Amino acid sequence: MLPIRDHNPSERLPYVTYTLMAINIAVYLFGLATLTNDLAISQFYYDYALIPARFSAGENYGALITSMFLHAGMMHLAGNMLFLWIFGDNLEDKMGHIPFLIFYLVSGIGADIAQFAADPYSPIPVVGASGAIAGVMGGYLLLFPKAKVDIFIFLIIFIRILPIPAWIMLGLWFGLQLFNGIAADAPAGGVAYWAHAGGFIVGFVLTVPLWLRLGAAGWWIKTDYHPDHPEATYPSRIPVVKRR
Repeated sequence: MLPIRDHNPSERLPYVTYTLMAINIAVYLFGLATLTNDLAISQFYYDYALIPARFSAGENYGALITSMFLHAGMMHLAGNMLFLWIFGDNLEDKMGHIPFLIFYLVSGIGADIAQFAADPYSPIPVVGASGAIAGVMGGYLLLFPKAKVDIFIFLIIFIRILPIPAWIMLGLWFGLQLFNGIAADAPAGGVAYWAHAGGFIVGFVLTVPLWLRLGAAGWWIKTDYHPDHPEATYPSRIPVVKRR
């Protein structure tokens, strides 16, 4: 199950979202081009990734920011950029460009702190934009709980693009982060679950003042929990195959 797009078009060009995506991609490509051996890679992560053990020793506080722009592989980067592309434009549209940038960075810092608190003496580097993007997802859930999100489902011979309300997709995602964070050591299997859960909560809370200005529950009722502008519609390109 993979989200591929939402039906919530932004009304302004989300150039902060696009700039953040460009920076993340550029940093990854820079690493591919210049970090040509294991020693260089290790030094790069030591300098710029969040290493909880170093943070506990009072070192490298700047990694709270720099770690957001590092990724551990192409799929890690691609997944994060997909989620940022789907959900980031709408929050930037509602918050404004500079407030959204601040929101993104604070969510990422909160996510890093949550992961640090879960295992403060871990020597394992924590990298990725997913904590900040989780904050974007938390804010999206509060503002647009019933916005349609298209989910690509592939189960052997069952292939569908299925539109579902954002609250189902985002609620399920958040629940899985909590479950996996509790069930496994952190970070387990290369995934910093507490950074995801922490970023989501921080982003949700940071969006509350905007939600209140919009009218809080009254705004939900006015919009029926949907975006406050016409939704986009997309034809499914996956044909329905009927049995004979």
